[in-house]
Amino acid sequence: MSAPLDKAALLARRFGVHDVEIEGVGVVQVRPLSRAEALAIQGVEMAPAEMERRLLAAAMVAPKLTEDEVGVWQENSPAGELDPVGEAILRLSGMSKDAAKSDV
Repeated sequence: MSAPLDKAALLARRFGVHDVEIEGVGVVQVRPLSRAEALAIQGVEMAPAEMERRLLAAAMVAPKLTEDEVGVWQENSPAGELDPVGEAILRLSGMSKDAAKSDV
């Protein structure tokens, strides 16, 4: 029988940082969303552009961007440039479409 889990270990922040390459631009670093962040984003009806701004602003580590800065990035980049970043965050957070299928 294994030892009971220490409460401090359960409540500690346990996010890893992951690199995501943006072709032709460079590498950004992201982390998974916390449960609280995921619920806050999922629980509100909003336009896809706003959802993307909130998602990236919450989970980008380097460079750290505000929602307004993500909006500027949306306005100044090719249509698919932010997709790999958002997809990586969702995958790391266990929220990607593939994650839901693999749980079945």
